[in-house]
Amino acid sequence: MTSITTREYMPIIEALQSKHGQDICLIDLNEVSGFADAFIIATARSEINAHTLRDAAEEALDSMGLTYKIEGETSARWCLIDAGHIVIHIFSRLGREFYNLERLWGDAPTQTFESSE
Repeated sequence: MTSITTREYMPIIEALQSKHGQDICLIDLNEVSGFADAFIIATARSEINAHTLRDAAEEALDSMGLTYKIEGETSARWCLIDAGHIVIHIFSRLGREFYNLERLWGDAPTQTFESSE
């Protein structure tokens, strides 16, 4: 397997940035997982912001021609968008601290992105 290219996932990352997602990161799972190539993780500032981030991610995936499933649409802590090779996690601050996916996948290369603020 080869390492992912950030450019491939920039439409999603930019969509999350444009809606004020915080602490956005891309975790390259190619070498450590068989179920996905990458995770994109973002933290929402509020429940309303979480819905806005989810909508922005969905629009980006639609524009990329990718199909996806959503889990946790009504959760205040975590929403997961599974597009097959890419999985997007949108967390509340407490949810992100609780699940701590960066620690769980700490052996995978990770790239962080600034918010648009």
